[in-house]
Amino acid sequence: MKTCHPWLKCDAKITLISTISSSVVKTVYLAEWKKFKIVLSVLSSKEYENDFKQNLFMIKSLNRNYTVQLIGFCENNILTQYHALGSALNLNYHLTHSLKAYDSVMLRLDLCINYASIINFLHTSPVGIRVMCDSNSLEKTLSQFLITDDLKIIINDLDATPEVDKKGVLCGNKPLEGSFVAPEQLWPFAEQKYNLKSMPKYNEKTDIWKIPDICNFILGGRAETDFLKYKLFNFHKICKNRDPSKRPSAKLVLEMYNNVRNDL
Repeated sequence: MKTCHPWLKCDAKITLISTISSSVVKTVYLAEWKKFKIVLSVLSSKEYENDFKQNLFMIKSLNRNYTVQLIGFCENNILTQYHALGSALNLNYHLTHSLKAYDSVMLRLDLCINYASIINFLHTSPVGIRVMCDSNSLEKTLSQFLITDDLKIIINDLDATPEVDKKGVLCGNKPLEGSFVAPEQLWPFAEQKYNLKSMPKYNEKTDIWKIPDICNFILGGRAETDFLKYKLFNFHKICKNRDPSKRPSAKLVLEMYNNVRNDL
């Protein structure tokens, strides 16, 4: 929406069009308000009300260029701007089909920069250092982002972005698995049954571990981007250091990506 308007409240007349998605936390609908297509998110279960309200708090607190635009809210309903291109999971499909004319090495690198900018923003946010917990797989991480009409990505789902304090943070109460998550997010005591109280906490460097996988996905499988992957290979290895303290900050990742762009 390009014009300024106060946030919509409970008396706004909204027409539902279709269901976009449904999860244990919320059901997401495509809706319409005064001929504008918008997105309505409705709490699915009271059990997850805190997560739902966390999402609203974060969108309100971070209502900037990096986050989806908040349009209104009422009790357990949130209204946000609709983006027809959908989640970042659809990026490579769009760039090889309907948006093929816009596809370029520079655009794809700009999207890597875009992603690193969002992570840096979360790590330096006005409401503390925030870490992305809904990021246990490549697909899950990408689903948290939307593609805008001007081919940028913005973060859309912020219900699992806890603040990192001095002790660190834990993402959820179940053991995480797989190579996508950072090593420190895995249960370190193989001979023992998982115990949340014994699980060591970690910090925002878990997001840094995942940046190379996200950027490589964005760069895609085109031969033209192979030289970029080669240029970034050694730096991405540092991001994948098993010691979180030896990984760069999101700010340094952003600087590196911008330096590579300036050399093109």
